[in-house]
Amino acid sequence: MSYKIGSMNEFMQWTKEVVRDPTSASGTPKRWYDSANTARKASRRAVGAQRAEALVKLLSEQNRALLHLIMNRRPGSVRELAALSHRKESNLSRTLKKLEEAGIIGFEAGAGRTRAPRLLASRVTLDFDLVGRNSAVSVR
Repeated sequence: MSYKIGSMNEFMQWTKEVVRDPTSASGTPKRWYDSANTARKASRRAVGAQRAEALVKLLSEQNRALLHLIMNRRPGSVRELAALSHRKESNLSRTLKKLEEAGIIGFEAGAGRTRAPRLLASRVTLDFDLVGRNSAVSVR
């Protein structure tokens, strides 16, 4: 996951620039941290918080079919993917957000304000610790 390190003042300056010119935000990560150490801690918490049960549910048969559509058809927008998958755009957007948070998909900027979903991972591994609390999730 990409992020930017900067002070609160730098973040405020950047925000003002984006208000003046929204295109200046393109290519800038959405997550900002005050230090690399804070970014590492946040990353560990995010991975640790990813419960295996939630990931298994997210990777339902219907959502795996969606991932195949993204990989094979490379839709140019969420709207196009909604048409291809015969799913409502609002429902699809929620699913895509969860898949993005899990590191499975990302978005590529398209024409105007469109975002094209792209597959980032080809494998998800769940390591269940059946007697302790050391289960792990890895996405690659």
